[in-house]
Amino acid sequence: MTPDFSADHFTLFGLPAAFRVDGAALDQAWRQLQAQVHPDRYAHAGEAEKRLSMQWATRVNEAYQTLREPLRRADYLLQRRGIHALGERQTALPAEFLMQQMEWREGLQDAQQARDAGSLDALRRVLKREATQLTDLLAQQLDAEGAWDAAADTVRKLRFVQKLAEDVNLALAALEDD
Repeated sequence: MTPDFSADHFTLFGLPAAFRVDGAALDQAWRQLQAQVHPDRYAHAGEAEKRLSMQWATRVNEAYQTLREPLRRADYLLQRRGIHALGERQTALPAEFLMQQMEWREGLQDAQQARDAGSLDALRRVLKREATQLTDLLAQQLDAEGAWDAAADTVRKLRFVQKLAEDVNLALAALEDD
């Protein structure tokens, strides 16, 4: 095993550095790498080899998780260009989106207070459509246009939509538990 810890995630899996990735190719490359570096293969090796195997397996898993999830993949692509879209100071969003965000949050609060599973489910569907649209927009911005700053804004929007969708799912689960 001769790992190259300096290789970027895409190179590690033999994939082009792009937002749209072939999920099947990513999964297959991950399985192949895991078969090569999994610590179980090195159970009878020396301590240094065991440690290296563990580090390498961790690196492969972290890279896989990043490339597998669209928000993390987009953020990674931007970070490679020196843009930290999800940094603590990076919170600015267009006023129109902020207004929409407030409406969604109010809808969530109202549905929770009314214990209205139908409204929560409707909001979940709206957020899923929004996330799909933002993901498609990221593909256009990152792969076709190279619109890095615009993509950073889209990443921040997608992060908010995903977080709100998680909150909606938690609210629905809480209703089901009662």
